[in-house]
Amino acid sequence: MENASKALIIAGAILLAILLISLGILIFNQAQDTVSNSGMGQAEAQSFNSKFTKYEGTIKGSVVKSLIQEINASNADDNNKNASRTIKITGETKTTGGSYSSSKYDTSKSYKVEIVEYKDGYVSEITISDVSSKN
Repeated sequence: MENASKALIIAGAILLAILLISLGILIFNQAQDTVSNSGMGQAEAQSFNSKFTKYEGTIKGSVVKSLIQEINASNADDNNKNASRTIKITGETKTTGGSYSSSKYDTSKSYKVEIVEYKDGYVSEITISDVSSKN
């Protein structure tokens, strides 16, 4: 009779240990999901996009030149290239060096800048149009 009661105590202890291990795994998996879905991707996209959304609207040619420098720097960044986060300027062709030229934009004119396309939450295409001659 003593052996049977000891066997029941050992079996109960094993079941309790399995229950605790299962509970630990469940809590760990829920914590992993919380960390991976913490919005870091959204924050990263918002940070990336803010570099370009600040130029939206009607701006002077000198500011357009700054925008083009920002686009060229972003497109040249290896992290952005590897993540397919390059920005295209509608109607513009890249120079032989692979960047956009700002020489056609007159600093005394005004231009309208619009973000026309997003890819996976990131700015991917911008349109720059001359509004000085439309007055």
